[in-house]
Amino acid sequence: METVADRGRELLRMQAGKSDGDSMEEWCQKLLDGHGEASSIAIARDILQRYSDADDAERIQFFELLYSCFGPNPSEISGTAQRYFETERDDDLIKLIQAVEPPRQELFRQLNMAPYGTKALVGMRADLIRLARARPHLRLVDADLKHLFESWFNRGFLRLERIEWTSPAHILEKLIAYESVHEIKGWDDLRRRLAKDRRCFAFFHPALPDEPLIFVQVALMKGIATTIPPLIDQNLPIAEPQQADTAIFYSINNTQRGLRGISFGNFLIKQVLAELQQEFPSLNTFTTLSPIPRFSSALQNIATERLPTAFDSNLVRDVLGAFADDLRDLTGLDDVIEALLAAVGDERNQQHEELRQALRLTVLAYLTRARREDGSLHDPVAEFHLANGELSIRSGYGNRQSRKFR
Repeated sequence: METVADRGRELLRMQAGKSDGDSMEEWCQKLLDGHGEASSIAIARDILQRYSDADDAERIQFFELLYSCFGPNPSEISGTAQRYFETERDDDLIKLIQAVEPPRQELFRQLNMAPYGTKALVGMRADLIRLARARPHLRLVDADLKHLFESWFNRGFLRLERIEWTSPAHILEKLIAYESVHEIKGWDDLRRRLAKDRRCFAFFHPALPDEPLIFVQVALMKGIATTIPPLIDQNLPIAEPQQADTAIFYSINNTQRGLRGISFGNFLIKQVLAELQQEFPSLNTFTTLSPIPRFSSALQNIATERLPTAFDSNLVRDVLGAFADDLRDLTGLDDVIEALLAAVGDERNQQHEELRQALRLTVLAYLTRARREDGSLHDPVAEFHLANGELSIRSGYGNRQSRKFR
């Protein structure tokens, strides 16, 4: 592909009016206008190279260009829609569908032809997600790129692989770099997590063969663990996996920010579950054990009036109403939220049943009610588990409470 792109670039230079000094808009239009395959690959590569060399301000200009110059034509949509409403003919519906699709979608398809084009576009979307936060209109550009990714990264293209200690070093290095739930503290830690009583599986895509798109870590044990630390303890003796009756999914990581919103986790867990059942018929319990990384800060922010949407002080005080007297007695504080924070921070209260119940209900309210401005759940762990239909809630004191949400 690199050779074809180089040859295409030579062909372009032999044609009159082709110049490296052309603007990004002109290069994008040339790509859409159509050339020979080699020339198109060369143009696509050069556009992606220019983007790669750009700073954030220039990348914003590029995204604004995609929005303003390569969007759908409103008058064409209106006219074709009116014709379809009048005729209800299939060919008019096809024309309407074609009119609604913005030219930038075809531009993205052409850019994907460049060497490593898919990887470049995934990185481009990661930039777009970050830079579009203050520019809501650019979500239209993001929606087009996400729409294409949902096809390009559908389950049929993904390859499940088990990652072992003998896997290539560059893949193992990426596990360490991408682990965001429970930090992997070096090679010894990683080796323990890949021991015979542990499993790690990842999805790979043909266009990104050296990049695990998502990976999950599993502990094979007897009985359900109540806390995370024993699962990631480097010094824990290695058990015989054939004696395990429980598989605990304790860490799952999406590695590519540019693929945010593309669903992999549900497919991964279900396929890994099938693999484990085939390898270990004795397994009869499958469970997840997840931290809730943003709960503490969300609760503390309530006290300072920086509140996640729908998770406010009034809601928390309602939830804690039945436990208010107990919390005040434990801490001597009148404000029930401050009392909860103080009580949880005191290790002497770990066995206090009322505190455990109060904490569980507050966590449940946070997971289901705290949302961002765009309506998505505030906590990414909650969003993942609720999307799968079930959420298991553990207090920090070892008790467990499960509820299903449909």
